Amino acid sequence: MALDERKGVWKSGKGKGRHTPKGRQLDDQAWSDVRALLEGKKLSGDLLIEHLHLIQDTYGHLSAAHLRALSEEMRLSMAEVYEVATFYAHFDVVKEDETPPPSLTIRVCDSLSCEMAGAQQLKTALEEGLDPAKVRVLRAPCMGRCDTAPVLELGHNHIDHATPEKVRAAIAADHVHARIPDYQTYASYVAGGGYQTLRDLRASGDWEAVQETVLSSGLRGLGGAGFPSGKKWGFVRANSGPRYLAVNGDEGEPGTFKDRYYLERTPHLFLEGMLIAAWAVEAETCFIYMRDEYPAVLHILRTEIEALETAGIVDPGYIDLRRGAGAYICGEESAMIESIEGKRGLPRHRPPFVAQVGIFGRPTLVHNVETLHWVARVCREGPEVLTSVEKNGRKGLRSYSISGRVKAPGVYLLPAGSTIMDLIDAAGGMTDGHVFKAYQPGGPSAGLLPASINDVPMDFDTLQAHGTFIGSAAIVILSDQDKARDAALNMLRFFEDESCGQCTPCRVGCEKAVKLMQADRWNQTLLEELSQAMVDASICGLGQAAPNPIRLTMKHFADEV
Repeated sequence: MALDERKGVWKSGKGKGRHTPKGRQLDDQAWSDVRALLEGKKLSGDLLIEHLHLIQDTYGHLSAAHLRALSEEMRLSMAEVYEVATFYAHFDVVKEDETPPPSLTIRVCDSLSCEMAGAQQLKTALEEGLDPAKVRVLRAPCMGRCDTAPVLELGHNHIDHATPEKVRAAIAADHVHARIPDYQTYASYVAGGGYQTLRDLRASGDWEAVQETVLSSGLRGLGGAGFPSGKKWGFVRANSGPRYLAVNGDEGEPGTFKDRYYLERTPHLFLEGMLIAAWAVEAETCFIYMRDEYPAVLHILRTEIEALETAGIVDPGYIDLRRGAGAYICGEESAMIESIEGKRGLPRHRPPFVAQVGIFGRPTLVHNVETLHWVARVCREGPEVLTSVEKNGRKGLRSYSISGRVKAPGVYLLPAGSTIMDLIDAAGGMTDGHVFKAYQPGGPSAGLLPASINDVPMDFDTLQAHGTFIGSAAIVILSDQDKARDAALNMLRFFEDESCGQCTPCRVGCEKAVKLMQADRWNQTLLEELSQAMVDASICGLGQAAPNPIRLTMKHFADEV
């Protein structure tokens, strides 16, 4: 008997098979949109965040259909595309049944300096005075413009000393794009001798001699860690190539704006320093990771990198500028590297360290923007540019970002041995009617110190005895009209928002701390236990440093808590 004549072997009747593959279906129009945006561009996975920016900038949001089309075009899973898009604050993911956000977004900074300058009242006034169907008003973390608080971003246009009237005028005039400041261009920099040091080193330089020059200057990492800058070069060179250099331009520590200050004025001093460091470690590519909150800086760097390529200083593509997407955690070097690779910015467990296993698994030299600014100056002017300055037993210069209750907030280049009183004097003194009460010595991670601790040099290794550190030198001054407990709560809310969520001590610890700190009287025993658990068990510096505002407030401002 033939097989097909046996009873029950073949089913009769019309089948009910699927007409489409399982999962979210590919929309032809969305696919066409994405293909048009990506035409001529590389589709490697590390460019996922760059391509998400393209869609967000073009359509004002990331629709489910466009995400599906992007995953198809880049040959990535929808899960991977979605998890990256939802990790970063500046991407608006819109599902099929959701309404896209309005075409215009206002982000009001609510970090400490802006909050003291009335950010909450500003946000409330905007919410009440603008049509929510046309304009979306959001709270946002520090935008690196603390010297002009309160600040908001209208589209990509930052409005300094913002008021509802200024915002309405900007909307009426359609001023939603970044304003580009005057800065030193390539031609101007070269006319003053720029890039000659780099040319000389490339022609006949000895990298070990340059490393010794940088070490003898005393230059340390100015992103906050303070590690001797030249030492990193040897660590990276000790590993076989290819090697990379990564610039950490994710200046997200609230109260910090020194990198923006220099990049908006003398970008080529930084770029030459970067290329000198890249030469020293024989880097195949330089990656610049720049925060999305600095649209003017991104424009300047794109323009001037193109000028370097045209002049033959670098080959096309040697400098790879990457745009962040709103994630403070990416200021941590391994999280930044994950983001450069097109992933969520989750800090890596260490060891191995990035000098051994960095971008794409290769040895990577990581430097801060201001550090490279000084590398160029030290190589051009000699180590004496730093070592010749001495005050209170400390050598060198520091760029202090000073904001809060002072008359003239801004970036001030001062001797590293300067005290907090010297810094306040440099910034014009206290605002009229305000009495100095407390200060934040290095961003929220450093917590708060009372005005009575006023004779300590504001430098590396001088503040540890007081349970804090200088970090990125983000100085915020508080007065007798501010409450230390309110400032500490502001800091913990920031950490709660910005925790990447990878480790439980940080993710849950920040949330619990915010709840406990809102009580009329703090449960200090419980807060101390929570702080210790976060310090002991968090993966990276965010969770380890987040308890500092709690501990220092309980220690120095016990009457408030």
